[in-house]
Amino acid sequence: MHESNIQSLQQQVTSLRAKGKYKETIEACFDLLKRGEEIGDYKSILVAHLNSAASYYCIGDIEEAFRCISAYDEVCREHGDETDHLNRHNVLFLLYEYNKDYDKAKSTLDKAINLGTRLRKYNIVSNAYSNYSHLLLVERNFASALAMGKLGLEMAKIHSPSSPILKVRVKLNIAEAYIGLEDFKGSRLFIEEIENESVLDSDTYIREQVQFSMLRGSWYSHQGHYREAFEWLTHARDLVSHYDDIYLLEEIQRERCRLCEQMGDIETGFYAQKEYISVLLESRKRELERTALQLEVKHSLADLKKRATTDHATGLANRYRLESTANEWLREAADRCENIVCIVVDIDHFKRINDQYGHLFGDEVIRQVTDACTSVLRKEDLIGRYGGDEFVVILRGVTLDVGVRKAEQMLEAIRNLNVSCGETPVPISASLGVADNGEGTVLQFNDLFQLADVELYKAKANGRNQISVEGLLDSQRVQN
Repeated sequence: MHESNIQSLQQQVTSLRAKGKYKETIEACFDLLKRGEEIGDYKSILVAHLNSAASYYCIGDIEEAFRCISAYDEVCREHGDETDHLNRHNVLFLLYEYNKDYDKAKSTLDKAINLGTRLRKYNIVSNAYSNYSHLLLVERNFASALAMGKLGLEMAKIHSPSSPILKVRVKLNIAEAYIGLEDFKGSRLFIEEIENESVLDSDTYIREQVQFSMLRGSWYSHQGHYREAFEWLTHARDLVSHYDDIYLLEEIQRERCRLCEQMGDIETGFYAQKEYISVLLESRKRELERTALQLEVKHSLADLKKRATTDHATGLANRYRLESTANEWLREAADRCENIVCIVVDIDHFKRINDQYGHLFGDEVIRQVTDACTSVLRKEDLIGRYGGDEFVVILRGVTLDVGVRKAEQMLEAIRNLNVSCGETPVPISASLGVADNGEGTVLQFNDLFQLADVELYKAKANGRNQISVEGLLDSQRVQN
Protein backbone atom coordinates (compact mmCIF):
# COMPACT_ATOMS: atom_id res chain seq x y z
CA MET A 1 0.00 0.00 0.00
CA HIS A 2 1.35 3.46 -0.93
CA GLU A 3 2.43 5.73 1.94
CA SER A 4 -0.08 8.41 0.91
CA ASN A 5 -2.93 5.88 1.02
CA ILE A 6 -2.11 4.61 4.49
CA GLN A 7 -1.71 8.19 5.76
CA SER A 8 -5.13 8.94 4.28
CA LEU A 9 -6.55 5.96 6.16
CA GLN A 10 -4.95 7.23 9.40
CA GLN A 11 -6.60 10.62 8.86
CA GLN A 12 -9.94 8.93 8.14
CA VAL A 13 -9.74 7.05 11.44
CA THR A 14 -9.06 10.17 13.52
CA SER A 15 -11.68 12.17 11.59
CA LEU A 16 -14.40 9.56 12.14
CA ARG A 17 -13.68 9.42 15.87
CA ALA A 18 -13.72 13.22 16.14
CA LYS A 19 -17.19 13.16 14.56
CA GLY A 20 -18.40 10.59 17.09
CA LYS A 21 -18.88 7.87 14.47
CA TYR A 22 -17.51 5.13 16.67
CA LYS A 23 -18.78 2.08 14.77
CA GLU A 24 -17.28 3.41 11.54
CA THR A 25 -14.07 4.29 13.39
CA ILE A 26 -13.67 0.75 14.69
CA GLU A 27 -14.27 -0.68 11.22
CA ALA A 28 -11.74 1.74 9.68
CA CYS A 29 -9.25 0.87 12.44
CA PHE A 30 -9.60 -2.81 11.53
CA ASP A 31 -8.68 -1.97 7.94
CA LEU A 32 -5.79 0.29 9.03
CA LEU A 33 -4.47 -2.39 11.40
CA LYS A 34 -4.53 -5.04 8.67
CA ARG A 35 -2.76 -2.75 6.18
CA GLY A 36 -0.23 -1.67 8.81
CA GLU A 37 0.60 -5.27 9.70
CA GLU A 38 0.95 -6.22 6.04
CA ILE A 39 3.63 -3.57 5.36
CA GLY A 40 5.15 -3.36 8.85
CA ASP A 41 4.01 0.23 9.46
CA TYR A 42 4.03 0.37 13.26
CA LYS A 43 2.73 3.93 13.45
CA SER A 44 -0.44 2.84 11.63
CA ILE A 45 -0.77 -0.16 13.96
CA LEU A 46 -0.51 2.15 16.99
CA VAL A 47 -3.01 4.63 15.55
CA ALA A 48 -5.45 1.77 14.88
CA HIS A 49 -5.20 0.28 18.38
CA LEU A 50 -5.40 3.67 20.12
CA ASN A 51 -8.44 4.91 18.21
CA SER A 52 -10.13 1.54 18.60
CA ALA A 53 -9.59 1.74 22.37
CA ALA A 54 -11.00 5.27 22.55
CA SER A 55 -13.99 4.33 20.41
CA TYR A 56 -14.80 1.23 22.45
CA TYR A 57 -14.59 3.42 25.56
CA CYS A 58 -17.11 5.84 24.07
CA ILE A 59 -19.63 3.07 23.36
CA GLY A 60 -19.10 1.62 26.83
CA ASP A 61 -17.33 -1.61 25.83
CA ILE A 62 -14.54 -1.29 28.38
CA GLU A 63 -13.36 -4.90 28.06
CA GLU A 64 -12.63 -4.42 24.36
CA ALA A 65 -11.05 -1.02 25.08
CA PHE A 66 -8.61 -2.62 27.53
CA ARG A 67 -7.87 -5.36 24.97
CA CYS A 68 -6.96 -2.74 22.38
CA ILE A 69 -4.75 -0.90 24.88
CA SER A 70 -3.00 -4.16 25.72
CA ALA A 71 -2.29 -4.70 22.02
CA TYR A 72 -1.18 -1.06 21.73
CA ASP A 73 1.14 -1.49 24.71
CA GLU A 74 2.77 -4.58 23.19
CA VAL A 75 3.63 -2.74 19.96
CA CYS A 76 4.48 0.50 21.77
CA ARG A 77 7.10 -1.12 24.02
CA GLU A 78 9.10 -2.31 21.00
CA HIS A 79 8.39 0.26 18.32
CA GLY A 80 6.74 3.31 19.94
CA ASP A 81 8.33 6.64 20.82
CA GLU A 82 7.74 8.62 24.01
CA THR A 83 4.73 10.43 22.53
CA ASP A 84 3.12 7.06 21.83
CA HIS A 85 3.67 6.08 25.47
CA LEU A 86 2.12 9.38 26.57
CA ASN A 87 -0.97 8.68 24.45
CA ARG A 88 -1.23 5.27 26.11
CA HIS A 89 -1.27 6.85 29.59
CA ASN A 90 -4.02 9.27 28.55
CA VAL A 91 -6.35 6.55 27.30
CA LEU A 92 -5.59 4.26 30.24
CA PHE A 93 -6.63 7.04 32.61
CA LEU A 94 -10.06 7.23 30.97
CA LEU A 95 -10.53 3.48 31.32
CA TYR A 96 -9.46 3.36 34.95
CA GLU A 97 -11.62 6.37 35.78
CA TYR A 98 -14.62 4.75 34.08
CA ASN A 99 -14.11 1.63 36.20
CA LYS A 100 -13.66 3.83 39.30
CA ASP A 101 -10.24 2.29 39.86
CA TYR A 102 -8.84 5.55 41.19
CA ASP A 103 -5.54 4.14 42.48
CA LYS A 104 -4.58 2.91 39.00
CA ALA A 105 -5.95 6.11 37.48
CA LYS A 106 -3.69 8.19 39.73
CA SER A 107 -0.68 5.98 39.01
CA THR A 108 -1.29 6.46 35.27
CA LEU A 109 -1.55 10.24 35.74
CA ASP A 110 1.76 10.23 37.66
CA LYS A 111 3.42 8.56 34.67
CA ALA A 112 1.81 11.02 32.25
CA ILE A 113 2.98 13.97 34.36
CA ASN A 114 6.57 12.70 34.56
CA LEU A 115 6.79 11.85 30.86
CA GLY A 116 4.92 14.98 29.72
CA THR A 117 7.22 17.18 31.83
CA ARG A 118 10.30 15.56 30.29
CA LEU A 119 8.86 16.10 26.80
CA ARG A 120 7.81 19.68 27.76
CA LYS A 121 4.25 18.99 26.70
CA TYR A 122 2.86 21.27 29.38
CA ASN A 123 -0.70 21.21 28.04
CA ILE A 124 -0.83 17.45 28.61
CA VAL A 125 0.81 17.85 32.03
CA SER A 126 -1.76 20.53 32.94
CA ASN A 127 -4.64 18.26 31.91
CA ALA A 128 -3.11 15.41 33.92
CA TYR A 129 -2.94 17.58 37.05
CA SER A 130 -6.49 18.75 36.39
CA ASN A 131 -7.71 15.15 36.09
CA TYR A 132 -5.83 14.29 39.28
CA SER A 133 -7.58 17.19 41.01
CA HIS A 134 -10.95 15.94 39.74
CA LEU A 135 -10.36 12.45 41.17
CA LEU A 136 -9.47 13.95 44.53
CA LEU A 137 -12.64 16.05 44.46
CA VAL A 138 -14.65 12.87 43.91
CA GLU A 139 -12.90 11.40 46.95
CA ARG A 140 -13.65 14.65 48.87
CA ASN A 141 -9.95 15.21 49.51
CA PHE A 142 -10.32 18.92 48.91
CA ALA A 143 -6.92 20.08 50.21
CA SER A 144 -5.02 17.71 47.90
CA ALA A 145 -7.40 18.55 45.03
CA LEU A 146 -6.55 22.22 45.52
CA ALA A 147 -2.81 21.52 45.50
CA MET A 148 -3.05 19.46 42.30
CA GLY A 149 -5.22 22.12 40.68
CA LYS A 150 -2.65 24.82 41.43
CA LEU A 151 0.12 22.70 39.90
CA GLY A 152 -2.05 22.26 36.82
CA LEU A 153 -2.56 26.01 36.59
CA GLU A 154 1.20 26.60 36.72
CA MET A 155 1.69 24.17 33.84
CA ALA A 156 -1.10 25.86 31.86
CA LYS A 157 0.60 29.22 32.32
CA ILE A 158 3.94 28.05 30.89
CA HIS A 159 2.35 26.19 27.98
CA SER A 160 3.08 27.85 24.66
CA PRO A 161 1.15 29.06 22.79
CA SER A 162 -1.07 30.40 25.55
CA SER A 163 -4.34 28.48 25.96
CA PRO A 164 -7.07 30.29 27.94
CA ILE A 165 -9.36 27.22 27.94
CA LEU A 166 -6.56 25.12 29.47
CA LYS A 167 -6.44 27.57 32.40
CA VAL A 168 -10.24 27.64 32.70
CA ARG A 169 -10.45 23.85 33.03
CA VAL A 170 -7.97 23.86 35.91
CA LYS A 171 -9.56 26.86 37.60
CA LEU A 172 -12.94 25.09 37.66
CA ASN A 173 -11.39 22.36 39.84
CA ILE A 174 -9.54 24.86 42.00
CA ALA A 175 -12.74 26.80 42.69
CA GLU A 176 -14.61 23.55 43.50
CA ALA A 177 -11.83 22.57 45.93
CA TYR A 178 -12.13 25.92 47.70
CA ILE A 179 -15.89 25.36 48.02
CA GLY A 180 -15.26 21.93 49.53
CA LEU A 181 -12.94 23.60 52.05
CA GLU A 182 -15.68 26.19 52.72
CA ASP A 183 -13.32 28.95 51.61
CA PHE A 184 -15.97 30.85 49.70
CA LYS A 185 -13.85 33.99 49.38
CA GLY A 186 -11.03 32.06 47.70
CA SER A 187 -13.53 30.30 45.48
CA ARG A 188 -15.18 33.59 44.56
CA LEU A 189 -11.87 34.98 43.28
CA PHE A 190 -11.47 32.09 40.84
CA ILE A 191 -15.14 32.23 39.83
CA GLU A 192 -14.68 35.88 38.89
CA GLU A 193 -11.52 35.05 36.92
CA ILE A 194 -13.37 32.34 34.99
CA GLU A 195 -16.32 34.65 34.42
CA ASN A 196 -14.04 37.22 32.79
CA GLU A 197 -12.57 34.71 30.34
CA SER A 198 -13.89 35.59 26.88
CA VAL A 199 -13.18 32.02 25.71
CA LEU A 200 -16.36 30.91 27.51
CA ASP A 201 -18.42 33.11 25.18
CA SER A 202 -17.60 30.69 22.36
CA ASP A 203 -20.01 27.89 21.40
CA THR A 204 -16.95 25.65 21.10
CA TYR A 205 -16.75 25.19 24.86
CA ILE A 206 -20.34 24.42 25.85
CA ARG A 207 -19.24 21.73 28.31
CA GLU A 208 -17.03 24.20 30.18
CA GLN A 209 -19.94 26.66 30.26
CA VAL A 210 -22.12 23.93 31.78
CA GLN A 211 -19.44 23.14 34.36
CA PHE A 212 -19.13 26.81 35.26
CA SER A 213 -22.90 27.12 35.80
CA MET A 214 -22.81 24.00 37.97
CA LEU A 215 -19.89 25.51 39.90
CA ARG A 216 -21.89 28.69 40.55
CA GLY A 217 -24.79 26.55 41.71
CA SER A 218 -22.48 24.63 44.05
CA TRP A 219 -21.07 27.91 45.45
CA TYR A 220 -24.53 29.20 46.35
CA SER A 221 -25.82 25.83 47.57
CA HIS A 222 -22.97 25.33 50.06
CA GLN A 223 -23.83 28.70 51.58
CA GLY A 224 -27.53 27.89 51.89
CA HIS A 225 -28.67 30.15 49.01
CA TYR A 226 -30.78 27.46 47.39
CA ARG A 227 -32.90 29.66 45.12
CA GLU A 228 -29.82 31.18 43.45
CA ALA A 229 -28.25 27.72 43.23
CA PHE A 230 -31.40 26.37 41.56
CA GLU A 231 -31.32 29.18 38.96
CA TRP A 232 -27.71 28.40 38.05
CA LEU A 233 -28.50 24.68 37.78
CA THR A 234 -31.46 25.54 35.52
CA HIS A 235 -29.07 27.54 33.34
CA ALA A 236 -26.74 24.52 33.26
CA ARG A 237 -29.70 22.33 32.24
CA ASP A 238 -30.51 24.64 29.32
CA LEU A 239 -26.89 24.67 28.17
CA VAL A 240 -26.38 20.93 28.36
CA SER A 241 -29.31 20.37 26.01
CA HIS A 242 -27.04 21.76 23.27
CA TYR A 243 -24.18 19.53 24.40
CA ASP A 244 -26.29 16.33 24.41
CA ASP A 245 -24.64 14.71 27.44
CA ILE A 246 -27.51 12.74 28.97
CA TYR A 247 -25.45 11.58 31.96
CA LEU A 248 -24.40 15.11 32.87
CA LEU A 249 -28.01 16.20 32.46
CA GLU A 250 -29.06 13.40 34.82
CA GLU A 251 -26.64 14.77 37.45
CA ILE A 252 -27.98 18.30 37.00
CA GLN A 253 -31.62 17.28 37.27
CA ARG A 254 -30.94 15.23 40.39
CA GLU A 255 -29.35 18.27 42.03
CA ARG A 256 -32.26 20.51 40.99
CA CYS A 257 -34.68 18.11 42.71
CA ARG A 258 -32.55 18.18 45.86
CA LEU A 259 -32.52 21.98 45.86
CA CYS A 260 -36.32 22.08 45.58
CA GLU A 261 -36.53 19.95 48.71
CA GLN A 262 -34.16 22.33 50.49
CA MET A 263 -36.28 25.28 49.43
CA GLY A 264 -39.53 23.54 50.36
CA ASP A 265 -40.89 24.54 46.93
CA ILE A 266 -43.37 21.72 46.24
CA GLU A 267 -44.71 23.07 42.94
CA THR A 268 -41.30 23.68 41.36
CA GLY A 269 -40.12 20.38 42.79
CA PHE A 270 -43.01 18.57 41.09
CA TYR A 271 -41.99 19.84 37.66
CA ALA A 272 -38.30 19.26 38.38
CA GLN A 273 -39.09 15.69 39.40
CA LYS A 274 -41.05 15.13 36.15
CA GLU A 275 -38.09 16.41 34.17
CA TYR A 276 -35.74 14.16 36.15
CA ILE A 277 -37.90 11.09 35.47
CA SER A 278 -37.95 11.97 31.78
CA VAL A 279 -34.14 12.24 31.79
CA LEU A 280 -33.83 8.90 33.58
CA LEU A 281 -36.02 7.24 30.96
CA GLU A 282 -33.93 8.79 28.19
CA SER A 283 -30.77 7.67 29.99
CA ARG A 284 -32.00 4.07 30.14
CA LYS A 285 -32.96 4.28 26.47
CA ARG A 286 -29.45 5.47 25.65
CA GLU A 287 -28.03 2.56 27.63
CA LEU A 288 -30.09 0.13 25.57
CA GLU A 289 -29.00 1.88 22.37
CA ARG A 290 -25.38 1.69 23.47
CA THR A 291 -25.73 -2.02 24.22
CA ALA A 292 -27.30 -2.51 20.79
CA LEU A 293 -24.43 -0.56 19.23
CA GLN A 294 -21.90 -2.76 21.02
CA LEU A 295 -23.57 -5.85 19.57
CA GLU A 296 -23.75 -4.27 16.13
CA VAL A 297 -20.04 -3.43 16.27
CA LYS A 298 -19.17 -6.98 17.35
CA HIS A 299 -21.20 -8.51 14.50
CA SER A 300 -19.82 -6.04 11.99
CA LEU A 301 -16.24 -6.63 13.10
CA ALA A 302 -16.72 -10.41 13.05
CA ASP A 303 -17.98 -10.12 9.48
CA LEU A 304 -15.03 -7.91 8.52
CA LYS A 305 -12.57 -10.36 10.08
CA LYS A 306 -14.17 -13.26 8.26
CA ARG A 307 -14.08 -11.44 4.93
CA ALA A 308 -10.52 -10.26 5.54
CA THR A 309 -9.21 -13.74 6.35
CA THR A 310 -11.36 -15.98 4.15
CA ASP A 311 -11.09 -16.82 0.46
CA HIS A 312 -14.54 -15.98 -0.89
CA ALA A 313 -14.55 -18.70 -3.58
CA THR A 314 -13.68 -21.67 -1.36
CA GLY A 315 -14.39 -20.57 2.21
CA LEU A 316 -10.81 -21.56 3.14
CA ALA A 317 -8.31 -19.36 4.94
CA ASN A 318 -6.87 -16.77 2.57
CA ARG A 319 -3.16 -16.09 2.14
CA TYR A 320 -3.06 -13.44 4.90
CA ARG A 321 -4.64 -15.72 7.50
CA LEU A 322 -2.60 -18.67 6.33
CA GLU A 323 0.69 -16.80 6.75
CA SER A 324 -0.16 -15.11 10.07
CA THR A 325 -1.48 -18.33 11.67
CA ALA A 326 1.42 -20.42 10.40
CA ASN A 327 3.93 -17.86 11.70
CA GLU A 328 2.29 -18.00 15.12
CA TRP A 329 2.40 -21.82 15.11
CA LEU A 330 6.04 -21.85 14.02
CA ARG A 331 7.05 -19.48 16.84
CA GLU A 332 5.33 -21.71 19.37
CA ALA A 333 6.83 -24.82 17.77
CA ALA A 334 10.33 -23.39 18.16
CA ASP A 335 9.79 -23.04 21.92
CA ARG A 336 8.42 -26.59 22.21
CA CYS A 337 10.69 -28.30 19.65
CA GLU A 338 7.44 -29.29 17.94
CA ASN A 339 7.24 -30.57 14.37
CA ILE A 340 5.08 -28.82 11.77
CA VAL A 341 4.50 -30.11 8.25
CA CYS A 342 3.67 -28.00 5.21
CA ILE A 343 1.97 -29.51 2.15
CA VAL A 344 1.65 -27.49 -1.06
CA VAL A 345 -1.03 -28.72 -3.49
CA ASP A 346 -1.21 -27.61 -7.12
CA ILE A 347 -3.89 -28.84 -9.56
CA ASP A 348 -2.29 -30.36 -12.63
CA HIS A 349 -2.80 -28.55 -15.97
CA PHE A 350 -5.33 -26.17 -14.45
CA LYS A 351 -4.74 -23.51 -17.12
CA ARG A 352 -5.58 -26.08 -19.77
CA ILE A 353 -8.81 -26.97 -17.92
CA ASN A 354 -9.79 -23.29 -17.78
CA ASP A 355 -8.96 -22.71 -21.44
CA GLN A 356 -10.79 -25.85 -22.64
CA TYR A 357 -13.88 -25.84 -20.42
CA GLY A 358 -14.17 -22.22 -19.24
CA HIS A 359 -13.58 -20.36 -16.00
CA LEU A 360 -16.91 -21.30 -14.44
CA PHE A 361 -15.98 -24.95 -14.76
CA GLY A 362 -12.51 -24.13 -13.43
CA ASP A 363 -14.14 -22.56 -10.36
CA GLU A 364 -16.13 -25.76 -9.84
CA VAL A 365 -12.91 -27.81 -10.02
CA ILE A 366 -11.37 -25.52 -7.38
CA ARG A 367 -14.37 -26.10 -5.08
CA GLN A 368 -14.32 -29.87 -5.54
CA VAL A 369 -10.58 -30.10 -4.91
CA THR A 370 -11.15 -27.98 -1.78
CA ASP A 371 -13.78 -30.46 -0.54
CA ALA A 372 -11.55 -33.45 -1.39
CA CYS A 373 -8.63 -32.04 0.59
CA THR A 374 -10.65 -30.97 3.63
CA SER A 375 -12.40 -34.34 3.77
CA VAL A 376 -9.20 -36.08 4.86
CA LEU A 377 -7.89 -33.39 7.22
CA ARG A 378 -8.32 -33.12 10.96
CA LYS A 379 -10.44 -30.33 12.43
CA GLU A 380 -7.34 -28.69 13.88
CA ASP A 381 -5.39 -28.72 10.58
CA LEU A 382 -5.05 -25.45 8.66
CA ILE A 383 -5.78 -25.34 4.94
CA GLY A 384 -5.79 -22.19 2.85
CA ARG A 385 -5.89 -21.05 -0.74
CA TYR A 386 -2.51 -19.56 -1.51
CA GLY A 387 -3.50 -18.31 -4.94
CA GLY A 388 -5.12 -19.51 -8.15
CA ASP A 389 -5.05 -23.32 -8.15
CA GLU A 390 -2.52 -23.62 -5.33
CA PHE A 391 -3.42 -24.68 -1.77
CA VAL A 392 -1.34 -24.94 1.38
CA VAL A 393 -1.96 -27.29 4.31
CA ILE A 394 -0.24 -26.86 7.69
CA LEU A 395 -0.22 -29.86 10.05
CA ARG A 396 0.70 -29.17 13.65
CA GLY A 397 2.41 -31.66 15.95
CA VAL A 398 2.96 -34.45 13.37
CA THR A 399 6.05 -36.10 11.97
CA LEU A 400 7.11 -35.81 8.35
CA ASP A 401 6.02 -39.43 7.79
CA VAL A 402 2.53 -38.65 9.06
CA GLY A 403 2.47 -35.58 6.83
CA VAL A 404 3.38 -37.72 3.81
CA ARG A 405 0.55 -40.16 4.58
CA LYS A 406 -1.87 -37.23 4.81
CA ALA A 407 -0.60 -35.96 1.45
CA GLU A 408 -1.18 -39.43 -0.02
CA GLN A 409 -4.78 -39.39 1.23
CA MET A 410 -5.33 -35.95 -0.28
CA LEU A 411 -3.88 -37.00 -3.64
CA GLU A 412 -6.06 -40.13 -3.70
CA ALA A 413 -9.18 -38.10 -2.82
CA ILE A 414 -8.42 -35.69 -5.68
CA ARG A 415 -7.84 -38.54 -8.16
CA ASN A 416 -11.17 -40.11 -7.18
CA LEU A 417 -13.18 -36.98 -7.96
CA ASN A 418 -15.94 -37.52 -10.52
CA VAL A 419 -15.94 -34.24 -12.39
CA SER A 420 -17.75 -33.80 -15.69
CA CYS A 421 -18.34 -30.92 -18.04
CA GLY A 422 -21.72 -31.78 -19.47
CA GLU A 423 -21.38 -35.39 -20.59
CA THR A 424 -17.59 -35.25 -20.75
CA PRO A 425 -15.71 -36.66 -17.73
CA VAL A 426 -12.65 -34.59 -16.82
CA PRO A 427 -9.90 -36.41 -14.90
CA ILE A 428 -8.38 -34.32 -12.11
CA SER A 429 -5.00 -34.85 -10.50
CA ALA A 430 -2.56 -32.76 -8.49
CA SER A 431 1.10 -32.42 -7.63
CA LEU A 432 2.11 -32.08 -3.98
CA GLY A 433 5.27 -30.94 -2.21
CA VAL A 434 5.91 -31.81 1.44
CA ALA A 435 8.41 -30.37 3.95
CA ASP A 436 8.67 -29.85 7.69
CA ASN A 437 10.15 -27.30 10.08
CA GLY A 438 12.88 -29.59 11.41
CA GLU A 439 11.33 -29.66 14.91
CA GLY A 440 11.47 -25.92 15.36
CA THR A 441 14.47 -24.87 13.27
CA VAL A 442 12.34 -23.16 10.59
CA LEU A 443 10.76 -20.05 12.14
CA GLN A 444 8.92 -18.31 9.29
CA PHE A 445 6.08 -19.48 7.05
CA ASN A 446 7.79 -18.14 3.93
CA ASP A 447 10.85 -20.31 4.61
CA LEU A 448 8.78 -23.44 5.26
CA PHE A 449 6.61 -22.76 2.21
CA GLN A 450 9.74 -22.35 0.07
CA LEU A 451 10.96 -25.81 1.12
CA ALA A 452 7.61 -27.42 0.25
CA ASP A 453 7.31 -25.39 -2.97
CA VAL A 454 10.68 -26.67 -4.18
CA GLU A 455 9.35 -30.19 -3.69
CA LEU A 456 6.16 -29.29 -5.57
CA TYR A 457 8.18 -28.27 -8.62
CA LYS A 458 10.17 -31.49 -8.38
CA ALA A 459 6.87 -33.43 -8.45
CA LYS A 460 5.82 -31.48 -11.54
CA ALA A 461 9.18 -32.01 -13.22
CA ASN A 462 8.89 -35.74 -12.61
CA GLY A 463 5.58 -36.03 -14.46
CA ARG A 464 2.96 -34.53 -12.07
CA ASN A 465 0.20 -36.50 -10.30
CA GLN A 466 2.56 -37.38 -7.46
CA ILE A 467 4.10 -36.28 -4.18
CA SER A 468 7.66 -35.07 -3.62
CA VAL A 469 9.05 -34.98 -0.11
CA GLU A 470 11.95 -32.95 1.27
CA GLY A 471 15.03 -35.16 1.73
CA LEU A 472 13.91 -38.08 -0.46
CA LEU A 473 15.71 -39.15 -3.65
CA ASP A 474 13.86 -39.09 -7.00
CA SER A 475 13.60 -42.88 -6.88
CA GLN A 476 11.79 -42.63 -3.57
CA ARG A 477 9.16 -40.06 -4.61
CA VAL A 478 5.57 -40.99 -3.80
CA GLN A 479 3.55 -41.76 -6.90
CA ASN A 480 1.04 -44.33 -5.57
